[in-house]
Amino acid sequence: MAKLYFYYSAMNAGKTTTLLQSAHNYHERGMRTLILSPKLDDRYGVGVVQSRIGLKARARIFERADDLYRLVLDDIGRNGALHCLLVDEAQFLSKAQVWQLTDVVDALEVPTLAYGLRTDFLGELFEGSQYLLAWADSITEIKTICHTGRKATMVVRVDEQGRALQQGAQVEIGGNERYVSVSRKEFKRVFAGESRIELQQELLPLDPG
Repeated sequence: MAKLYFYYSAMNAGKTTTLLQSAHNYHERGMRTLILSPKLDDRYGVGVVQSRIGLKARARIFERADDLYRLVLDDIGRNGALHCLLVDEAQFLSKAQVWQLTDVVDALEVPTLAYGLRTDFLGELFEGSQYLLAWADSITEIKTICHTGRKATMVVRVDEQGRALQQGAQVEIGGNERYVSVSRKEFKRVFAGESRIELQQELLPLDPG
């Protein structure tokens, strides 16, 4: 039975790597997948999903006004049976689009794997993540670590001096030069101005065992 899966984490936990590995696993078995990526995330080029370790694949881009159920239905009509739908940067989905993903699962019986951040740089839920947490059949945390050694659960947006920014638009595309994953305790310290964060950190996945 098809399910809607939501895999969430802070930044640099390997979400896109996991997505691409999942797609590869389906392809090895001769099964077709479709990767969706938001148009606004064009760091590696429009329609390209790429991980920090260099893995990449072509993706179908979407915008907030797009009907993802109709998009998938049209894709099946053109290309035949779809065995898995994968959504990168799922935090940028609208509420309506998350509901459309539930229709992909329930009406089309296509397993759907969505990967995204849970919260923004102010600790607030993204719209897409809020409704994936509410409506997904399965919710899994992909773990990573803070520079303090604790598990990282929050994301900080920083300036060139490593100071936490406390205002600005919720969506601002960037990588290690703009965002750092930290523990909740460190998030509080940085926001209180008690410490700064060095940029260009390489955060490693936390062993779930």
